[in-house]
Amino acid sequence: MKNIVVLVSGGGTNLQALIDAQKSGIIKNGEITCVISSNPNAYALERAKNNDIPTKIIPRKEYPDSVTYSHEILNALNELKADLVVLAGFMTILDECVTKEYAYKIINVHPALIPSFCGEGFYGLKVHEKALEYGVKVSGATIHFVNEKADAGAIILQGVVNVKKDDTPEILQRRIMENVEWKLLPEAVSLFCQDRIEIINGKAYVTE
Repeated sequence: MKNIVVLVSGGGTNLQALIDAQKSGIIKNGEITCVISSNPNAYALERAKNNDIPTKIIPRKEYPDSVTYSHEILNALNELKADLVVLAGFMTILDECVTKEYAYKIINVHPALIPSFCGEGFYGLKVHEKALEYGVKVSGATIHFVNEKADAGAIILQGVVNVKKDDTPEILQRRIMENVEWKLLPEAVSLFCQDRIEIINGKAYVTE
């Protein structure tokens, strides 16, 4: 059974999707053993407590820079013996001290089809605003491994929704969350825990 540590900063809707998937048996060979929040007031902490999942608060604002903060996160992950780290609305970019030690062991969700509308500065509603501004006909979400560059790690899964002419960023965001993020994130976590993701030349492939 693999130890899954989830990093959060906000409401925790993706965390809830993981908790629900764990309860229903979708996540195989893995268990959420701790939720770490960068924000002491994150509602995600309540979601964890309501499901008897241990929590840890490491406030970002108490550290002078991302490197110092990342070292503290790294220490926590090592103490927790994390096999997989899931970024679920975690609003801090981790330094390479974490991404290198946990190479191909950190999974993130990006609310667009990478390589579109991604990279530094593309998060939350900004992603959907840009997609609508561009006039794309489909959008979606990407589950990918995290490396030293924002949204540049190996892609594990992608899912698509249609964009409608009267969509607002909020409506599109909700459609992508409900139809793609909340389904594919637990699926990717389960695949990882079953050792069914193979890395070849820096690309991720799902094995049978």
